[in-house]
Amino acid sequence: MKKAASAPKISQQRIAKDLGLSQALVSMVLNGRTEGISEESNRRIWEHALNLGYQPKGMRPSAVADELKQIHVGFILRSGLALHTQSNYFSHIQHGLHEALQERGISTVFLGTENKLVEGAFRIPLETRKSLFGVVLMGEVAPGFLKAIKQLCPRVVSVSMSYPGQCHSVQSNETQSLDLLVDHLHGLGHRRFGWIGGNRALARHEERFRAFQNALRLRGVVFDENWAMLTEQADRTEGRLAAEQFLARSGERPTAVVCYNGLMARGALNCFLSRGLRVPADLSLAAVDATRICTEEHPFISGASADPDAMGRKTAELLLQTTGADDEVYLDAALPSRLAVRETTVALPA
Repeated sequence: MKKAASAPKISQQRIAKDLGLSQALVSMVLNGRTEGISEESNRRIWEHALNLGYQPKGMRPSAVADELKQIHVGFILRSGLALHTQSNYFSHIQHGLHEALQERGISTVFLGTENKLVEGAFRIPLETRKSLFGVVLMGEVAPGFLKAIKQLCPRVVSVSMSYPGQCHSVQSNETQSLDLLVDHLHGLGHRRFGWIGGNRALARHEERFRAFQNALRLRGVVFDENWAMLTEQADRTEGRLAAEQFLARSGERPTAVVCYNGLMARGALNCFLSRGLRVPADLSLAAVDATRICTEEHPFISGASADPDAMGRKTAELLLQTTGADDEVYLDAALPSRLAVRETTVALPA
């Protein structure tokens, strides 16, 4: 009977080369030395070695492997959100993040919201801190909060907000999203536009609203500010309130409305339909969104955005590459947007 081929031997030289470390340091760690070696270096070397299938002579790596299984990444929601009130957008991102990290044997844990953590003076259990590989910030947080988080854990990636020179970030290409939506509606013959905006105090809303106006300007369309409905939050309730404001306004009504996100679009759409407005026959409606909210009930909402699950996976990728070093070069990753034409947009009658 032919003997099965044995797995290729993984050398300490290869591990050192992969990690950009000295062979002497790798040798000391894999031979069980801990004195004078940082916990981070020890963990990093063992994790890579075990992932490659390294088998140390005369040692059982099981204890180290068990410890590595406890590594996790924490995620924090911006102030104003909670696990039960967050948008589909962040839940999709969390799903992509979790799946990508799970493939590497790393678990995710919810650390809390920005405001609660500030109030609790970062009361994160010591055991959690010891096994915390990195932190993901979901949404825009205060600069001082980011600084405090980096003191707790130097590996940080921000989602939907860029902090140049402070951490990596992952975002949807907002300019592209709005250009795709406006181009689609403009191509259908629409020239009078409305805007339903939420989270108006956040930079993300300003970025989207500005991109919307620029896309109109590029096509020679003059936007009437009277048809900009701006709200404090960005949920279904405020989408419905914005729709009520829209219907109460006087003047020549827009033939197309772009919404800040899918939640607001769904709330506005339900209001319009309940008030006898036919969508899309009387009014086309689209959203900056690519989550399940657009397709969980009819009519399906036309939208444009980056795939939020892919954003979660990209977040995991950047986090695993982060060293936390003072001289690290940080990247702002903007994922491409895609347009999905569905049931709420139609060509303007001649």
